[in-house]
Amino acid sequence: MVCSKIFSGDLPELTEEIIQYFRKDISTLYSCILINRLWCRLAIPLLWEDPFPKKDPFSREYLKNQHFIEIYLSKLNEDVKTKLYEYGVNNNLISSNTLLFNYPSFIKYLNIDKILSSIRTWVDTVVGKNQGKLVNLIYKSLLEIFIENEGNLYSFEVDLSTSYSYYFNNIDLILQNPNLTYNIRNLTFRIHGYNPQNIIKLLKFLYSNCNSILSMGLNFPLYDIIRDRPLIEKCLTQIINSQHNLKKISFDLGTTLYNPFLSLKNSNCSNTLNIIIFYYIDFKDIISILQEVFDQLNVLESIHILYCHSLNSDFVQQIIKVNKPIKLRSLFMNEILHVESLQLLLEKFGDYLENFGFEYMSNEYNEPKRQLFKSIMEYCTKIRYFDSGKPYDNNIYLFIKNNQHNINYLTIGLDFIHSNYTDLSSILQNLGQVLPPKLEYLNLYLSFNNTSDLGIFLKNSQNTFIKELLIVFRYDISENILFYIKEYIMKKERVKYLAIISDDDDYELFSLKDEVNEFKLYNITVKKFSDLHFSSYSFINNFDE
Repeated sequence: MVCSKIFSGDLPELTEEIIQYFRKDISTLYSCILINRLWCRLAIPLLWEDPFPKKDPFSREYLKNQHFIEIYLSKLNEDVKTKLYEYGVNNNLISSNTLLFNYPSFIKYLNIDKILSSIRTWVDTVVGKNQGKLVNLIYKSLLEIFIENEGNLYSFEVDLSTSYSYYFNNIDLILQNPNLTYNIRNLTFRIHGYNPQNIIKLLKFLYSNCNSILSMGLNFPLYDIIRDRPLIEKCLTQIINSQHNLKKISFDLGTTLYNPFLSLKNSNCSNTLNIIIFYYIDFKDIISILQEVFDQLNVLESIHILYCHSLNSDFVQQIIKVNKPIKLRSLFMNEILHVESLQLLLEKFGDYLENFGFEYMSNEYNEPKRQLFKSIMEYCTKIRYFDSGKPYDNNIYLFIKNNQHNINYLTIGLDFIHSNYTDLSSILQNLGQVLPPKLEYLNLYLSFNNTSDLGIFLKNSQNTFIKELLIVFRYDISENILFYIKEYIMKKERVKYLAIISDDDDYELFSLKDEVNEFKLYNITVKKFSDLHFSSYSFINNFDE
């Protein structure tokens, strides 16, 4: 009875609450708009809050679905449409059809890089390449549409690559219309060496107008900006200090750290900030202030360290001496500088550690890695996400066996070509016997000529259900891999989503429509590898909320 009332629209408040659960499930939202008018009215805003593609705007799938840009352009005034026609845009694409909804008003997520990529791809498709002025006109026009229709952003990402640097001039539109961004909760900067004056103007604007940010990501190396570097650092510091509700901050990819990090010490967010992510950061410039900053952050809980440099004894001593009860949740490494210090770090924080991994390391790290693994197995008993890097002995087998009740996400790279075949063969075969009964995610990077070990692994792991299985392989062994996948995965219906790709991108299962349809008969959805794959950084940034 309750279900029938919900679908008929008799319980609109409950219906709206239910649809909110589908916010990121695009296919389900499309189904919702077909149920009735109420469901359509509730689902449409969610579909249009972030319409620009999150993955590969140059893929065939995206090229088939560009209609959202044309819907936006149909809202333009006739003078702008005339300019588009002069550039060669077919007037049938942006005719003034009556729209059922005010789509531009629903915009919540704006990533400058994504919007420019989408526009450029659309222009390349409908007009032709090398149309920079047309791309710029459409980009400016879309910003004006969002502003005129009272768009109110939740997330703002300034993510610019070199090819888009001159589009940054349109930032004045945002500066002159603060209502678009005044309510942002998520702010991300990824800027490398652009016009410093424009950057400074934007930073000052955000400092003055955006004071309710919950999450902030800074990818802001200042190597190429010497003269204006102090002023840019000052602006970054002011933005951080002005926040009263900041809960998470991420320092990424070479961001100049000292002043922005030190600003956390006496900032307004000292009683709200509880998550800090360091991603490819060199700690050498802030080791001396780590303890004093951490000790002033009253509710700091989670620290995530991903592939950072200078993880030496001085760094470890600073972290260990922190008086506040901080928790090291993630540790991913691409070098091992001082094994004994890292062992102390694991001894102190291992009980909190949930995400751990090695990047592919050269053979010089084999022995330190083996020593470190002893501490990992002894102290780290709550690992949920594990990236093995390139394992070289059965430690990985034992580690997964000891943590099989916690591990849900697993990435393993096995290079049989450049390593001891016997050891890696044993790892892969034994691995199938110790996998948990259920995995959310298993990503296998396999490099071999003989696929029989994969067959043994799949056979031994028949008691494990894997929600998302990804396989990357080398050499022309696709037929053998597919044989074992069908025998032990497809026929047993042990996977929900599957992606298989060669490391040179010459082969991808998703492109083989007959095979895709065959898997569908067994309730297995074959997807593009890029749609399923995620990095350790995206996993942590999206899941640790």
